[in-house]
Amino acid sequence: MACVLEAPLRMSVLSEVTASSRHYVDRLFDLDPQKVLQGVIDMKNAVIGNNKQKANLIVLGAVPRLLYLLQQESSSTELRTECAVVLGSLAMGTENNVKSLLDCHIIPALLQGLLSPDLKFIEACLRCLRTIFISPVTPEDLLYTDATVISHLMALLSRSRYTQEYICQIFSHCCKGPDHQTILFNHGAVQNIAHLLVSTSYKVRMQALKCFSVLAFENPQVSMTLVNVSVDGELLPQIFVKMLQRDKPIEMQLTSAKCLTSMCRAGAIRTDDSCIVLKLDHDLKHAHELRQAAFKLYASLGANDEDIRKKIIETENMMDRIVNGLSESSIKVRLAAVRCLHSLSRSVQQLRTSFQDHAVWKPLMKVLQNAPSEILVVASSTLCNLLLEFSPSKEPILESGAIELLCSLTQSENLALRVNGIWALMNMAFQAEQKIKSDILRGLSTEQLFQLLSDSDVNVLMKTLGLLRNLLSTRPHIDHIMSTHGKQIMQAVTLILEGEHNIEVKEQTLCILANIADGTTAKELIMTNDDILQKIKYYMSHSNAKLQLAAMFCISNLIWNEEEGSQERQDKLRDMGIVDILHKLSQSSDPNLCDKAKTALQQYLA
Repeated sequence: MACVLEAPLRMSVLSEVTASSRHYVDRLFDLDPQKVLQGVIDMKNAVIGNNKQKANLIVLGAVPRLLYLLQQESSSTELRTECAVVLGSLAMGTENNVKSLLDCHIIPALLQGLLSPDLKFIEACLRCLRTIFISPVTPEDLLYTDATVISHLMALLSRSRYTQEYICQIFSHCCKGPDHQTILFNHGAVQNIAHLLVSTSYKVRMQALKCFSVLAFENPQVSMTLVNVSVDGELLPQIFVKMLQRDKPIEMQLTSAKCLTSMCRAGAIRTDDSCIVLKLDHDLKHAHELRQAAFKLYASLGANDEDIRKKIIETENMMDRIVNGLSESSIKVRLAAVRCLHSLSRSVQQLRTSFQDHAVWKPLMKVLQNAPSEILVVASSTLCNLLLEFSPSKEPILESGAIELLCSLTQSENLALRVNGIWALMNMAFQAEQKIKSDILRGLSTEQLFQLLSDSDVNVLMKTLGLLRNLLSTRPHIDHIMSTHGKQIMQAVTLILEGEHNIEVKEQTLCILANIADGTTAKELIMTNDDILQKIKYYMSHSNAKLQLAAMFCISNLIWNEEEGSQERQDKLRDMGIVDILHKLSQSSDPNLCDKAKTALQQYLA
């Protein structure tokens, strides 16, 4: 049998072919059948996990000889089985390996092997076929060239759990469109595979489920058939619903959700009746509840795994379905859709691509205009993610009047809404233009800002301080905001530093002071406020290194000698004893404090 190998592969590998590799191939031609068998077994052990050895053997012509031995009726069943195992191992190597096997016409040889009465040989051939067909370089149509192949594969499903697993996996990978779906459906795929969903083997159940997910995808004929099929007295939709349960593996949950979604979209599960027809599971009587379950599932799957989030979003029409779910009449479906969107919005990549492509922010803003508080909480949390600086949605959201909406949320009696409102404003203010910052301050009002800074919940307080910190960034912005709101902001800073707050709150407050101290004119609001200066001095000698470091940033910005008025500020701070504290801190065992103190002292020496 002719075997065409790619010249580049032959040239690159031949130089590395070893004597032992030749020895393995030479033994395949021994006149003693027992020695040939042992040679194949030794070859099997040699190639396991060794791609270099696999490539060497392919170049040396092992594949045609193995296929010859596999097809010879004079070969013992054991030898034929071992040949199929070795060929399967070679197929598990690189894509070039699979191409070489295909060039040697391995698929017809293996399909012929399925006619054998020996189950072990059949399983070995199927295992090898499975490995070849799941490779991206193998054309799926090779499975359908002979009409008798599908019929025979269907017949082999009853032989063992291994034939079931491998055949279902072959079908699921080779079903790529309506033509393939029709062929499999007409050969009884639904009836032959249905009972495998309740197999004792998880691998069989999973591969059978994957078969149904590709058979039913955008196929009304298959979907309408599925709702009528029962296994052990239970309808397939009921079985799919059970596979959605949280105790099932994620892969199973995701695939069963795909099956149910395809059935819903095809109209197999009606959405215009109060109950889902054809005795669907009691807990999912309404089509709304089906969609709710699917959205909940996707939200759960994508919560903490970027790869799964990517797979969900890449599912055909998924983003469209989620966006449509945001306007569902059912509150439960809307809430589940928003939760799903929130879960997916944790992906930086998707915020930059899919979320922008589908203008997700538009329906989300509509949801925020008028919705129950439970939906508002999740929707506003999602909006926080869409307002991150790298999100393309940030600008259009701003233009749609989001500031007014978010400022109103900060006045809510619902704690979660207050947190999300101020959190979203904090994200909005990050590296924003001066006009946006001014609009935020104007929308909040001084009174509301003080209200938030005196909130009993530490999360609200921390996010409000984060907002102030983002507002007071870049010198022109700092000077502008402090010229209009300086008195109120300094008053708020004083109250927090004097209050009973945790270390994180006070550290954030001192960082705000450090930003103010970085302003050109704004720093004078600190220098003319002896009370604030004394507080900074106090925290320089605090027992907590974080607070000491934050206070040091304030001092460094105030005394930086390249700025106008630095000499006067240095003199005043020296008179307060700041230099003495700097000398002490320069001897600190904390490297950060030590370095910062030495840098500050250099400003006095320059």
